[in-house]
Amino acid sequence: MAVTAPRESRFGQLFRRGSLSRRMLAVSALWIITLLLMGGYALERTVGRIIVDGFDERLRSVLTGLIATVELGPEGEIRLNRSLGDQRFQEPYSGLYWQISMAGQEPLRSRSLWDRALTPSTFDASKEPVAYDSDAFEGERLRIVERDIVLPDSPIMLHVQAAQNRAELDRQLARVRATVLWSLGVLGIGLIGMAGLQTGYGLWPLRRISDQIAAVRSGAVRRVSSDFPAEVSPMVAELNELLDHTEAQAEAARMHAGNLAHALKTPLAIVMNEAEGQANPLAVTVRGQLAIMRRHIDHHLARARALGRRSAVNARAEVWPALEGLRRAISRIYPEVTIDLDGERAAVFHGERQDLEEMAGNLIENAAKYGAGRVFVSVSRTDRPERFIEIVVEDDGPGIAEAERVRIFGRGARLDTEKPGTGLGLSIVKDVAEIYGASITLGSSEDLGGLAATLRLPAAV
Repeated sequence: MAVTAPRESRFGQLFRRGSLSRRMLAVSALWIITLLLMGGYALERTVGRIIVDGFDERLRSVLTGLIATVELGPEGEIRLNRSLGDQRFQEPYSGLYWQISMAGQEPLRSRSLWDRALTPSTFDASKEPVAYDSDAFEGERLRIVERDIVLPDSPIMLHVQAAQNRAELDRQLARVRATVLWSLGVLGIGLIGMAGLQTGYGLWPLRRISDQIAAVRSGAVRRVSSDFPAEVSPMVAELNELLDHTEAQAEAARMHAGNLAHALKTPLAIVMNEAEGQANPLAVTVRGQLAIMRRHIDHHLARARALGRRSAVNARAEVWPALEGLRRAISRIYPEVTIDLDGERAAVFHGERQDLEEMAGNLIENAAKYGAGRVFVSVSRTDRPERFIEIVVEDDGPGIAEAERVRIFGRGARLDTEKPGTGLGLSIVKDVAEIYGASITLGSSEDLGGLAATLRLPAAV
């Protein structure tokens, strides 16, 4: 098993490229922003149009009042039969103006125009009043409503204009735009936030499945819980069935390998017994080849057992009791050797105890066999950046030269041929460790001066 990498934060999962949450949130945000822009534009135009129409309506009322009071004097001059009620028409540059123009005469103007005059335009007398903007006065934009009229019993056409500074109109439109902008902005943020909550809540069962799978891998639980919504329950059921099927296949493969190994060991033992009583060259050759065959069988049987047990993803083994048991067993074989243990007593290996004992047992036995009488075993655990356990086995023997440390892991490789053994110990340790995604490295012991073998194993939660 590969050592589990640190789990990515929820924030990282949300914004990581390819994330379902990110895709759903991006689509929702894009749709919300598009609708709000379209709705905001339509709302601003509609409300703005209402405000402008109201402004123009007031000017048309002024125009209507002006038309009702205009008349021609005895000399044909334009005059008003009464003054308009708004005092602003009497104040120079007040922002509210009127003007009546007639061909061949000076226009009649409100006092508020003072020394300025509106530019008359020519319109058909049958048309309704026309409103437009004008920049005729420097520094003052005007909104003008005008029309042509013909007085009763008179062929003379008059051009009547009412104008007002549109600063107040522009301020009202600016307030409308600002109100629409911030209100829709707040609404958009709220909707996007709600979409994010909806996305997170809707995808929460998938994150729970991810956590459950991680718990299965770490050995905390055996199967994924079935307590999920109806939409994802079939997937969970299929996942659990897949785990059951995988374990069943691995167990069948392990049993098959074990049966095959045991079936081969019996005839090998018979042939070996027959060869033991012979001293001719053929018997010597047969015994040598049988020893090689037995090493291969033992090696592959150990791998098959480890692979089969590795399929149990919820396997856990306490390290300290296993090491204590190994120390008692090896001390009986090598009573002259002192084996000391130290370190983390609560460490738990994410795997089977038999495999832990096979790996650690080979290392401790080698240290007792090839050392000078002292073996020191230390246990440590690290949770960052990865969760693992380190078992370091040190001895006071001659050690292994750096150039030989790679070759010693080969099957049947032995540096000391005077002591009994098959040369499979370190090879089996390496193979079983690799099955668990673990590692074995060799170095020099600083305290005892001999070999230091470091076994790095995955830790259970």
